[in-house]
Amino acid sequence: MYRIAVLPGDGVGPEVVRAAVRVIEAVERVVGGLRLHLLYGEAGYNCIGKYGTNLPPQTIEMLKGTDACLKGPMTTPEEPGAPPSAAVTIRKLFRLYANVRPCKSLLGVPSIKPNIDLVVVRENTEGLYFGREFEVSSGIGVAMRIITERASKKVARLAFQIASKRRRHLTCVHKRNILRVTDGIFRNAIFEVADEYPEVEVDEVHVDAMAMRLIKEPERFDVIVAPNLYGDIISDEAAQLVGGLGVAPGANIGDDYAMFEPVHGSAPKYTGQNKVNPMATILSAKMMMDYLGEVEAADLIERAVTKVLKEGRVRTYDLGGDSTTQEVGEAVASKVLEASP
Repeated sequence: MYRIAVLPGDGVGPEVVRAAVRVIEAVERVVGGLRLHLLYGEAGYNCIGKYGTNLPPQTIEMLKGTDACLKGPMTTPEEPGAPPSAAVTIRKLFRLYANVRPCKSLLGVPSIKPNIDLVVVRENTEGLYFGREFEVSSGIGVAMRIITERASKKVARLAFQIASKRRRHLTCVHKRNILRVTDGIFRNAIFEVADEYPEVEVDEVHVDAMAMRLIKEPERFDVIVAPNLYGDIISDEAAQLVGGLGVAPGANIGDDYAMFEPVHGSAPKYTGQNKVNPMATILSAKMMMDYLGEVEAADLIERAVTKVLKEGRVRTYDLGGDSTTQEVGEAVASKVLEASP
């Protein structure tokens, strides 16, 4: 029995999470011995007025008693002094040091090239996301960018482990020619850990050149490891190459816990319209099954998604269709159930 925390979030979060839950419930019916106990918690923008925070203490306590978390998008207020992103808070509380975002060309989905298959591994706890900034005088602000060898080596090891199971090629992204101290620490940590994985080829690319090369030759990359902010930007760009954020899943991995969420945001202007693509959240649930060691369940979800996309009959507006969020969820769930013996 796995205890799974489900945080629907706000904006379109509840809609895409509902579709993903429909799929994993179907998987539970098909896979013998798989038992999932879903525990729902409150988090997100709507909690601020009610609790004074977007991550209430009772939700944190609930998370501590679960094996993994499926999280919907949540709106982060941008005003100074507002609570930090709920995702960032969870990452820090549970030491989820790596954000893993796969980007792969999918059948039936427009892609800049047909043979893209890469993974962005982003350091998840430091950099400018450390969140310390202040105004030293009127109109003059300072932000602290924290990079440590320890955190850089932790994310490096996970990136190398992923690369060793794929095409054995890792690219380190940095801007050491300008940020010589902080990016220097990150870059050097990656190459020190490289000695532990001699089977993996390692190279390095400046982040601005990486943005260009992802457009020019994305098929050349396997695993990309980057500091927090660079990884956030690069992974969004990579997602657009293979069909957009609607098909981009994500995982936040730590030593003892993991949280899974779509790369896209809460899209508040679409709230309640039942039109946003839930594939990213469904594929995030697939990543959660992989994390739990439920390979059969993960494969079922991936094959079902592939069949629905390849057929092209049920697809949301971003992929040129007019299906609803829930219709896509039902279509994927139906493909899962068809695999039942």
